[in-house]
Amino acid sequence: MKQIIQSFKTGETILEEVPAPIVKKGAVLIQTANSLVSLGTEKMLVEFGKSNLISKARQQPDKVKQVLDKIKTDGLMPTLEAVFNKLGEPLPLGYCNVGKVIAVGEGVSDFKIGDRVASNGQHAEFVLVPQNLVAAIPENVTNEQATFTVIGSIGLQGIRLLKPTFGETIVVVGLGLIGLLTAQLLKSNGCKVIGVDIDDSKLELAKKWGIIPFNPKSNDVVSFVSEQTNGIGADGVIITASSKSDEIISNAAKMSRKRGRIILVGVTGLNLSRAEFYEKELSFQVSCSYGPGRYDDNYENKGIDYPLPFVRWTEKRNFEAILQAISQNQLQVDEMISEIVLLENYLDIYGNMGKNNTIASILKYKTSECNPSHKIQINNSQFEGQKGVIGIVGSGNFTKMTMLPALKGSNANLKYIASQGGVSSTVLAKKYNFSYSTTNYKEILSDNEVDLVCITTKHNMHAQLTIESLKANKHVFVEKPLALNLEELNQIIEAQKESNKTVTVGFNRRFSPHAIKMKSLLGNATMNVVATMNAGFIPANVWIHDMKVGGGRIVGEACHFIDLITYLTGSKVKSVCMNAMLTNPEENTDNATILLKYENGSTGVINYFSNGSKAYSKERVEVYSQNKTLIMDNFRKTEGFGFKGFSKLKTSLDKGHKNQFHSLISQLQIGGNPLISFDEIVNTTEASLAALQSLKEGKWIDINL
Repeated sequence: MKQIIQSFKTGETILEEVPAPIVKKGAVLIQTANSLVSLGTEKMLVEFGKSNLISKARQQPDKVKQVLDKIKTDGLMPTLEAVFNKLGEPLPLGYCNVGKVIAVGEGVSDFKIGDRVASNGQHAEFVLVPQNLVAAIPENVTNEQATFTVIGSIGLQGIRLLKPTFGETIVVVGLGLIGLLTAQLLKSNGCKVIGVDIDDSKLELAKKWGIIPFNPKSNDVVSFVSEQTNGIGADGVIITASSKSDEIISNAAKMSRKRGRIILVGVTGLNLSRAEFYEKELSFQVSCSYGPGRYDDNYENKGIDYPLPFVRWTEKRNFEAILQAISQNQLQVDEMISEIVLLENYLDIYGNMGKNNTIASILKYKTSECNPSHKIQINNSQFEGQKGVIGIVGSGNFTKMTMLPALKGSNANLKYIASQGGVSSTVLAKKYNFSYSTTNYKEILSDNEVDLVCITTKHNMHAQLTIESLKANKHVFVEKPLALNLEELNQIIEAQKESNKTVTVGFNRRFSPHAIKMKSLLGNATMNVVATMNAGFIPANVWIHDMKVGGGRIVGEACHFIDLITYLTGSKVKSVCMNAMLTNPEENTDNATILLKYENGSTGVINYFSNGSKAYSKERVEVYSQNKTLIMDNFRKTEGFGFKGFSKLKTSLDKGHKNQFHSLISQLQIGGNPLISFDEIVNTTEASLAALQSLKEGKWIDINL
């Protein structure tokens, strides 16, 4: 299928051929008929993409600080590589989509095949959208009219926050698309509406709908509003303009009556004058997108609705309200349509953004009956009879920033890469010369030429995909963790026994030159190991903290150091105890200390902390044995004390990824023992799960598997 994407690196807007998404639980697959181009948001993204690195940095000072911190801990070259990889990520454009439902996911009851729907889907021939971001279109509303649903909801949410009452005077500053929609909705609500803009053509259009127009180039806007309100001032101001100037927010305060309300829907300078707000006791609030539920994973992706008696207007119900307003002619949108352009002529819109008086541009798609393709071919490479043929499931940060760069020069045969949406996998397939990009991972499992499946999805999919891959007679590499619970772990053990294929987990740190050097110096003696992970803060709403999806950071990340200590000691974990910060820590804690007892008498301590300074090293390992000490700092420097012939090893940051992947490909192509014994992988996984059990039960937990 065709999809419009934006490159932040080059600034190009591209119509890309990508595989169509597959319907999944809680979502609907839609064949697009029309989509509306948001000339505000999308123009901003396009202009940002076209700007140079210095300009990008000036626009994102918070990101610059993150880069500087990363340089201190990781070094210059790894940081630059990460920055350029990030800039190279494609951004799918669009969020105002109309089309026909062609497939319905499990658990969806509100829609059926053939329904016309509006959604926040992108500019693509087929889109997969969660059910709470989809609304049915009334029969008397055309597809073109329905494309205003989502962008209209942005204005509507600003109105809901303002809470206007019948007869109030409301000023709308900025009569772009959202501003015109907002002004009309306020008029339908029984308000006296003043529309402010510097474009006379938009003011003329607003006047047709009974909105009082005003061009601030002609006179003082504050004086005009005062005249229109008999000196009282506006009851409310909604700012839908986009400007870096502080003048807009200052004028909004000046034109407001005492105890007036100001809502920011657009983007403007926010250096507020305390005096202007203090003297009038003004209320100021920023509106968030389409309404309640926005950016809430439980609502948007898991389909958990807010109860209507308590949250009357969610984003989906706002969609429905806009469609109802269009249906009842309370919201007139036809006159705002400046152009309807075929998808293949998309540059007629994107090449002229900001150069004319366009209000709304709509893309039109070919909707002839067809079956969407979930796989596209990138090149004609042949793999018959070859070993080390790889299919990768997942194209997120680990794949693009770690795995694929590490695989360079490994002689790996890259055949498939799969992603849910198809865009990221296609971009990576072209960059790294894969043969196919797909949205259906089962294409990989059914291909007899593929002998290694690499799994880099979210953690809750690791066990299922590992089991399916083993049953398909494939070797498996899975980025940690292997499993999120003992039931999954036991199922993997059984599947591995039946298939006799190797399972490798991304415990890369044991492959670092620092770990290898430490192991060679320590030999087989018993030892005490203290490992500290200065992991950094991750917000509570990120998926890693969701125990059903990410499993928490102890299972998902601290397992790295359980494996590293296992490698250094040459023994398996016998028992585990974990304590965590706070009086009653949650099981998804990321401030904890794990104690490990090993079968050979060695001990391990893992300090996993998220509350340390970013300026300090992220990872540190101390080993005490035989009157000798080793200190490894952030996989860049290892110092030895008490060793003859060794005092220091210094390298660039090297956590062992390249060595692990090159060794894995070599093992597949030439043969040899598994990189990590399956027994050790199972032991490490059970130990990480036992740490959580120990926290719950307040005691040491023995390892049984």
